Amino acid sequence: MSQKVYVVDTNVILQNLQNLFKISDNGTNIIVIPETVLMELEDKKKNFDELGYYSREFARFLAKMKIKEVDYKTGYKVVKLFNDDLELHIIAKDVYETPIEQHHLSESNDKRIIEVAGLAREYYKGLKVIFLSIDIYARIFGLFKNLKTQTLHDDRSDRPKFAFIKALEMDSSRFNALQMQPIEDIDPDYKMENFCYEFHSPDGNKTYAIIENGKINIVDESDFKGMLVKPANMKQKFLLKALLSDMYNLLVVDAKAGSGKTLLSLTAAMRLIDKGSYDKVVYVRNSIESLDKGADVGYLAGNEEKFRVYNMALYDTLEFVAKKRLKKSESRENQESIQCKINELINKYSIEMLWPGEARGRTLSRAVVIMDEWQNSSEKTTQLLLSRLDESCKAIVIGSNRQIDNMYLNRYNNGLTTLLKQTQFAHEEIKMFAIELDKAVRGMFAEFTERIFEKES
Repeated sequence: MSQKVYVVDTNVILQNLQNLFKISDNGTNIIVIPETVLMELEDKKKNFDELGYYSREFARFLAKMKIKEVDYKTGYKVVKLFNDDLELHIIAKDVYETPIEQHHLSESNDKRIIEVAGLAREYYKGLKVIFLSIDIYARIFGLFKNLKTQTLHDDRSDRPKFAFIKALEMDSSRFNALQMQPIEDIDPDYKMENFCYEFHSPDGNKTYAIIENGKINIVDESDFKGMLVKPANMKQKFLLKALLSDMYNLLVVDAKAGSGKTLLSLTAAMRLIDKGSYDKVVYVRNSIESLDKGADVGYLAGNEEKFRVYNMALYDTLEFVAKKRLKKSESRENQESIQCKINELINKYSIEMLWPGEARGRTLSRAVVIMDEWQNSSEKTTQLLLSRLDESCKAIVIGSNRQIDNMYLNRYNNGLTTLLKQTQFAHEEIKMFAIELDKAVRGMFAEFTERIFEKES
């Protein structure tokens, strides 16, 4: 395999430092870091958010490398660093063609990075030079300069089509004997990702089940007896039955807005605490707000302010549950009564709101941990959160790959997708369940917008 030179944009490093090792291919390829990328990372290093952490991580990585040589050329210099697995070159120009415009700083930096990529093509003559960036605008600037450009995870097969729900035809006379039967006896083509089944017969009868430890567990209305919040469709029934089961440690839900994922997760968590299986609910929301303003969260006075400003989705869900739980004699429109009930729910179920950055150094026990908006979380943040949970916890990871707000991630490389891909395999340490909720249940406006605006990409 011929050696390549990858000139990497800042976002490649901020998305995941491990990207450098992947593209290095055990030292086969050379990685070039433009001086401007170092400056952008240095600027973010002082922040207390996720990006600040990754910038500091890169600085620690850089400090461990050894200097191979400094090559002084006319108009620029190349600092060559190496370690056992990777060769990294830093290129700085003496004078840049692009002036720095404070009002368009990001664009100015992009163009300076492209300048270095063009210079690298001359310096590494004879080698294939590729400009690597997640940002489409930066790649277009590269194309203007006739550079070979590439993004991470170009191969869309990296995100396979999941078959979480499988339909199987059989005679309805067999339905009554399905409960707790090994699924492989019924379906020889069963795969790990087939978590749910629709059994249907030629005469039009149907029965539904989830698969627990390789056995069929029929979904029945009695599973949801006594619950104030009932599942609205079959996929919600699959999910809620799985949430209430003690067989799964990690549940991953890719669900569109308005599909009820947060409501079902919280409702199930409350039921599990009522049963004595867990002690508390920990709600972690990784949205673009928490990414940009995470440092501010730590300095807000009081949990209530954090709760309201950064966890409105949870607040809305609790308000819905509170109204359901208010007695008929209490006014369900009285805001004071509703707030009282919300506070009661928070105290009864020990509901704790957690920003991802606060998880470092903590260990969570006997908790149902709801990780929301996880399409905006990197693989590193996902590892950080899940590694804080001990074996007495249940994790519910929910998000929507239709709504990615993190500019450093896409639908092929975020934490939600990474976990979804793991559902194809058996894991000794953990039992997984996954499902996609693709039906909005918020009502006429959600249905209208879904029909008018949504198109499959």
